[in-house]
Amino acid sequence: MRRRPVDFRRPVRRRFPNLIWWTLLGIVVLLFIVILSKEGQIESRPATVKRSYKHNRIIEGLNITDEMLSADSVTRQISDQISLAKAFVVIAKESNNLQFAWELSAQIRNSQVLLSSAATRRTPLTTSESDTVIRDMAYLLYQAQQLHYDSATMIMRLKAKIQALEEQMGSVSEKSSKYGQIAAEEVPKSLYCLGVRLTSKWFGNLTLQSKLNERKKISTKLKAMKAWFSMNDFQGVTVDVQKFEDFKWLNASYVPVLKQLQDSETQSYYFSGNNDGSRTPIKFRNPKYLSMLNHLRFYIPEVFPALKKVVFLDDDVVVQKDLSGLFSIDLNGNVNGAVETCMETFHRYHKYLNYSHPLIREHFDPDACGWAFGMNVFDLVEWRKRNVTGIYHHWQERNVDRTLWKLGTLPPGLLTFYGLTEPLDASWHVLGLGYTNVNPQLIEKGAVLHFNGNSKPWLKIGIEKYKPLWEKYVDFSLPLLQQCNFH
Repeated sequence: MRRRPVDFRRPVRRRFPNLIWWTLLGIVVLLFIVILSKEGQIESRPATVKRSYKHNRIIEGLNITDEMLSADSVTRQISDQISLAKAFVVIAKESNNLQFAWELSAQIRNSQVLLSSAATRRTPLTTSESDTVIRDMAYLLYQAQQLHYDSATMIMRLKAKIQALEEQMGSVSEKSSKYGQIAAEEVPKSLYCLGVRLTSKWFGNLTLQSKLNERKKISTKLKAMKAWFSMNDFQGVTVDVQKFEDFKWLNASYVPVLKQLQDSETQSYYFSGNNDGSRTPIKFRNPKYLSMLNHLRFYIPEVFPALKKVVFLDDDVVVQKDLSGLFSIDLNGNVNGAVETCMETFHRYHKYLNYSHPLIREHFDPDACGWAFGMNVFDLVEWRKRNVTGIYHHWQERNVDRTLWKLGTLPPGLLTFYGLTEPLDASWHVLGLGYTNVNPQLIEKGAVLHFNGNSKPWLKIGIEKYKPLWEKYVDFSLPLLQQCNFH
C-alpha cells in the first residue's frame, strides 16, 4: 500500500504540554483556596481581641500580643509573670509598700492555682480561661514599673540585698563555727562526774594503786584513768598509761612545737587571735593544735624505743574487727601504712598545703593522695633508719609563720611521710562519722570506725544515727556509769 506523502500525514497528538497546563491550573486554584482560607482566619479571630477591657491603655503600653495569649504559650507566660512578680514582691517589701506586695502575692497565688488546675487535669490551658489571670497580673506588673520597679532598680536592690545576706551569713557562719567548736570541746557532765568519782576511788582505795604498783606521783587526770583500768577487766590486754612529763627528751630545744609555744606571737595567735584583727577563722586558732598530745604521734619511736611495729589509733575510734592482720601487711619498705582519702579531689595535697609557697610547690605534687591519721601502721625500724622525726622537725621549723599550712597534725604528716606511705585497703579505716553521711556498707565492713569531726558520739551534737556504733561497746550497767547518769 502506498504511503501518503509527508504533507498529507495526520499530525501526532502531543499530550504532554496539555498535562503541564492542567497542573499549573490546579496549583493556581490551590493557591487561591489557601489565600481565601487565610483571609477567613483573619476575619474569624477570637472576639477577645476586639473586646473592650478596663485597662486597655495599660495593656497597650505593655504590648501584650495575640501570640502571647495563644493556647500554646499561655502557660509559659503565666510562669514568667509569676517569676517577675516574686522579684517585685521582694522589692515592694524592701520599699515598705506592704499593700502592693500583698496584692502581688495574692495574684501570684491566683496564677499558681490556675497552673495547678491545668496540671491536675492534664490538659493545656486555653486562652479563655487564662485571659483574666494574665491581664490582671500584667496590670500589676505595669504598676510596678510605674513605681520605678524597673529592671535596673531591681538589679541594684537585689544586689544590695544579696550583699547584706552574704554579710549576715558570714557572721552567722562565724558564730556557728565558734559555738560548734566550743560544743565539740566541752566535757559532758556525765564524763566530768565519772572523772571525779574515779579520782575519789583512787585516793580512797590503796588496793587499786597496788594493782598497778603505783608509787610515782601522777596528775589527777591520770589517776582517774589508772583507776578505770584497775577496776575493769580487759581480757588479758596489757595497758600502759604514760605521761609525757616523764619523757626527758621532750623539751623546747628538741621539739619545735614546744619552742613555738614560748613565742609571744604564737601565743597571741592561738590563744587570743588579736594579732590579725580576728580575720583568721576560729578553727585555725584552736590551741589544741599546739598540744603535745596531738604531736606525740611524731615521736612514737622515742615513746616505745623497744618496739619494731605499732598500730596507732586515735581516741575517737571504735574497733569492731580484729586488727592483728595489720602487723603482717607488707609496707614495701615504707614507714606509714594508711588509708588514702583522695577518692574526692578535695582530699589531695592541694587541699591542705599552701601551693603559693615555693617550698611546697617545688617539693610536693598537688594531686598526690591525702591519707588519714587515726588508724596507721608504723614500721619503727624504717622510721629510725630514715630519720622521719627529723623530717617532721624540718618542716615544723619552716612553718613558724604558718605560711606552709594553717592547722592540725595532718598537713605536717603529709609532708613528713611524703613518699613513705603505703596505701591500705579502705575497709581497715572508715572515716567521717563525726561530720558527714557514710555509706552503710562501708560501716559494716570497716575494721575501725573513726568519729573524726566535731560531732563526737558522746556529745549532744553527735550524729544520732551513728551514736549506737559507739554506745554498744559501753557497759551502761556499771555502777559508776549509772551514778553519773550515762545513757
